[in-house]
Amino acid sequence: MTERKLPDNLHRDTLAVRTAVDKSQYGENSEALFLTSSFVQSDAATAVRRFANEEEGYIYSRFGNPTVASMEQRLAAMEGTEACIGTASGMAAILLMCMALLKCGDHIICSQSVFGSTIKLIGSEFGKFGVETTFVSQTDVAQWQAAVKPNTKLLFAETPTNPLTEVCDIRALADIAHAAGALLVVDNCFCSPALSQPVSFGADLVIHSGTKYLDGQGRVIAGAICGSKKIIDEQLIPVMRSAGMSLSPFNAWVVLKGLETLSIRMQAQSANALALASWLEAQPRVARVYYPGLESHPQHALAMRQQRLNGHGCGGAVVAFELRGADAEQARKNAFHVIDSTRICSITSNLGDTKTTVTHPATTSHGRLTEAQRQSAGISQGLVRLAVGLEYIDDLKADLALGLDSLT
Repeated sequence: MTERKLPDNLHRDTLAVRTAVDKSQYGENSEALFLTSSFVQSDAATAVRRFANEEEGYIYSRFGNPTVASMEQRLAAMEGTEACIGTASGMAAILLMCMALLKCGDHIICSQSVFGSTIKLIGSEFGKFGVETTFVSQTDVAQWQAAVKPNTKLLFAETPTNPLTEVCDIRALADIAHAAGALLVVDNCFCSPALSQPVSFGADLVIHSGTKYLDGQGRVIAGAICGSKKIIDEQLIPVMRSAGMSLSPFNAWVVLKGLETLSIRMQAQSANALALASWLEAQPRVARVYYPGLESHPQHALAMRQQRLNGHGCGGAVVAFELRGADAEQARKNAFHVIDSTRICSITSNLGDTKTTVTHPATTSHGRLTEAQRQSAGISQGLVRLAVGLEYIDDLKADLALGLDSLT
């Protein structure tokens, strides 16, 4: 079949459907799934050249598979980066990044508001190997600047954060990183490339948990890193080849198909989230709502500049809210009551699903942190996180009202 090249300057919604469809051998209109551990070489000499990286060609699915490559090409096109590398999970992506870019004696500056497992991996596990981490306020640019050291190699942030939806100024952090000779890494899990492309604001690498919005239906575990071809080819792939945090072809294929509907899902789920956040703000038993799409959010204006969908600012699909309580114990009791009273929402810590999910961050996603770490990150016992799905909005309001209206 004659290969047709896509036109330049296509919208990312078109790229989400059409990138990497040209690997067809039989004219199929859906991307093929290559379920194989290894690839047969035509002769011994070809094997020598391919193992020596002197000739392109697939060898072993731990570090190269056509289905995974299709997903990588599509996600890179949507993020506006030169390249992408798929990984077994979002946390595997962060592990690969740290192993490839850091060594004993290096220093990381990290937001104190990132996902709990990220805090544990960067702050505790890599601390065992002599990598120093300074945790700073997600939103205070001055703290990021003050934390820079001669050995600083990475600045790491997720925006918006999980679960308080704090938004960092990507451009300002990129300027700090580059002035220090360091890289800025942004976890784009909450926005996805449908809402934000961090490299357009100066980020060097973009981290994804493909488990979330990229898949979109809670089916598989996956991760990815998007960035320059030089960093990925020269620094990340060699570590992947040896360490094997690789993405399975089947999971890559599921994410590949999920990307096709990413934009339309994010549009509908974000609209539901804004409506639900506005409704929650009016509930007397809710002390505070955290959602970038609300004008009450401290970084609302910044979020509307960095998070765009169809030309308009977008708050995304994750909402957190704080329940009133006389003390931490009562606040936690109230949070559990609201969560347990739901009949539609799924009680699970995953997010990005078409089904609305609800969780208590202090005892789930951030449960392994110390109480001091939770307090620094603003994770209280009365906090509830919603990842809003595609259900009818009035049904979601009624589901939450079951618990809210019956609080004593």
